[in-house]
Amino acid sequence: MHKATFLLAACLACVACGARAAGVRVDGIRVREAPDHVRIVLDLSGRVSHQLFALHHPERLVVDLPDTRLAARLPDVRAVGLVRRLRAGIRRRDDLRLVVDLARAARARSFLLPSRDGSSDRLVLDLFGRDRQEPVRTAVPGPAGAPLVVAIDAGHGGEDPGATANGLEEKNLTLAIARLLYRDMQAAPGLRPVLTRRRDRYVSLRGRMRVARRARADLFVSIHADAYRDPAARGASVYVLSRHGASDEAARWLAQQENAADLRGGVSLEDKDPLVASVLLDLSQTATIDASLDLGSRVLGELGRIGPVHKPRVQQAGFVVLKSPDIPSILVETDFISNPREARRLASSAYQRRVAAAILAGIRRYAAGRRAPDRRVARVAPGHGAPRGEAYAGHAVD
Repeated sequence: MHKATFLLAACLACVACGARAAGVRVDGIRVREAPDHVRIVLDLSGRVSHQLFALHHPERLVVDLPDTRLAARLPDVRAVGLVRRLRAGIRRRDDLRLVVDLARAARARSFLLPSRDGSSDRLVLDLFGRDRQEPVRTAVPGPAGAPLVVAIDAGHGGEDPGATANGLEEKNLTLAIARLLYRDMQAAPGLRPVLTRRRDRYVSLRGRMRVARRARADLFVSIHADAYRDPAARGASVYVLSRHGASDEAARWLAQQENAADLRGGVSLEDKDPLVASVLLDLSQTATIDASLDLGSRVLGELGRIGPVHKPRVQQAGFVVLKSPDIPSILVETDFISNPREARRLASSAYQRRVAAAILAGIRRYAAGRRAPDRRVARVAPGHGAPRGEAYAGHAVD
C-alpha cells in the first residue's frame, strides 16, 4: 500500500474509532412497578435523542437510541407488572435498540431528564396498561363543592401602558374588561374571581403570578389587546404556554429556593431528590398545558361568536404570566387596537361587556366539562418503595 494511502486509511480509522468512542453509554437500567404503571429508567452518559414505538403480535415496546452502546447488564425483570423481559441489540453498527416484551398491550410515554449536579442524564419510560385507568391529565377544578378560583389579570398598568393606538391605551382597556369579567363572575355560581390589579398601577409579571398563587387560583386569565404595523390586522387570539417555555420555567423553579415549597396541593419540592422534583414538575406542567389548551379553545370559541378571530386555533408562546407550572393559564388578545374599526369597538362599553361575557362563557364551559379530581399527589403504595433518584409520584388521582 502506498504510504500516503496507508496514512489516510489510518487517520480515517482513528476518526471512526473516535466517533464511536464519543457515543453515549447506557450505564444502568432500572425497572420498578408503581401502583398504576411500570417505570423504566436508563442512566445515560450524555444527552441522546430517541425514538419510541410499539409493535404488536406479540406486544412489545421498542426504544431506538442512535450512536449509543449498552455498558450495563440488563436487569432480570421476571414479569414486573406489564413487563415480561428486556432485550437489547445493536443495529446499523452503532445504534442501540432496547426491546421491552410486554404481557399485554400498553400505552407508553417517555421523557429525558437532564443531568444536575454532576448526576447522569436519564431517559424515563412509563408504561400504562390499556385496561387500567388513564392518569388524570389535569388538576382542576377544585374538590367537589369548592368554588373554582379564577385569577383575572388586566395586562400592563401604571407606567407600563402597553400598546397605544387610535387614542387607546391597552392598560385602560384591559382593566375595564377585567372589572366587567370580575363583576359577572361574582354572580356566577361555583366561581370566585380574584383581580391581579384593581386600579391603574404597575404589577410585575411574576408579581401577577404570585397574586394568583396566594389566592390558590385554579385558573389564570390574562387580558390584553394586540397591535400590529398593518392597520388591517384584526381578530381575537388566545395563547397558552409553549412546551419550550415550560422547560425553561422548570429549570428556574428547580433552581430557586422560593419555589421549593410552592406547588399546589401541599406538594413541596424542597425535600425531594432532584430527579423526584423534576418528575413532579414535569407531570404538573404537562397536565397544566393540556388543561390550558382545553380552556383556551373554549374561550376562543366563545370569542368567535361575537367577532372575528385572528387565529383559528389556540397559539403557544413563552409569555411569563403563563408560566405557573400548576395553574392552567391563558392570555387573551381581545383584538387589535391598531385597527381603527376594531379600536372603536373595543372602546365601546357595550362591546367590552360582550368580550367579558364571552370569556366567562368559555370558562364555564371548561368547568362544566371537567370532573373534580383530588388535588393530592398520589403516594407510592406500600411495598413499592423507590430507590433514591426515582419516583412514581405526580399523578393526581380521581
